[in-house]
Amino acid sequence: MSRVLITGGGGYLGSQLVARLAALPAAQRPAVIVSHDIREPKTRLPGVEYAVADIRAPEMADIIGAYGIDTVVHLASIVTPGKGSNRAFEYDVDVNGTHNVLEACVRHGVKRIVVSSSGAAYGYHADNAAWLTEDMPVRGNEVFAYAHHKRLVEEMLASYRKTHPQLQQVVLRIGTILGATVRNQITDLFEKPRLLAIRGSDSPFVFIWDQDVVGIILRAVSDGPPGIYNVAGDGALTIHQIAQRLGKPTLQLPAWLLQAALAVLKPLGLTQYGPEQLDFLRYRPVLLNTKLKTAFGYTPTYTSAEVFELYRQARSQAATGGV
Repeated sequence: MSRVLITGGGGYLGSQLVARLAALPAAQRPAVIVSHDIREPKTRLPGVEYAVADIRAPEMADIIGAYGIDTVVHLASIVTPGKGSNRAFEYDVDVNGTHNVLEACVRHGVKRIVVSSSGAAYGYHADNAAWLTEDMPVRGNEVFAYAHHKRLVEEMLASYRKTHPQLQQVVLRIGTILGATVRNQITDLFEKPRLLAIRGSDSPFVFIWDQDVVGIILRAVSDGPPGIYNVAGDGALTIHQIAQRLGKPTLQLPAWLLQAALAVLKPLGLTQYGPEQLDFLRYRPVLLNTKLKTAFGYTPTYTSAEVFELYRQARSQAATGGV
């Protein structure tokens, strides 16, 4: 009977994971479930303990020690920065916060940590393999805070695997998560009247259904083997296939023109994207999920195309008031 703490337990994935853990039959449910977040929870589930603390604070070690935690699921990170955010703050939370959690785990003899990394850790590069596998290097571009911080965290985890092998790691490099209510930088692209496409680039996307991600984490918490795993559905969709499924046209621009336009528009506050976003759009990391299915033992319920269709249907129903 494990004793589990989830950082970022109030977030999109965290809240779903906490609910699923709490709903397990008594024989399968962890002996202790602690939902950690920086804010007080809006609702509290029976059988769940709640801890409010900054992951950068010394209190993290106290919480882990007080509850005798043996398994940590580390989800807390900054995916979509707020308007008042800055790079130093995001680094502090993502990288220093993870270091603080790891040190707390080592100090109190935690047996396993499950970390939500990202396909972004591979980076957005012209020479990326057509399909990325877990043995390929993480090269998160420094210009993209999220990708770079995921890379730094993974380098930190690699160091801990050498210095603290007693702390088992399950590292999940997650593709683009879609769900009925998910909203992020990627879905913002799909909401435009025309989908932006870079001439000569297919910009392929791999998708994973949010409930599959929760299921994979549940397996990682219980008897899933330690290791590093790409988390994505089978196959990929190009930006043109996505536009077709949405019934929208694409706005195809040459790379040089888009880069110049973004360089002008971003300082004026007319777009959230800067010229560096060009590589984010045209060099998408495409994740191969073979190891997830064979070594980890989890086959995603839906392919990337099926996940997108579920998202499209949910989006359509929401727009029509569920009719």
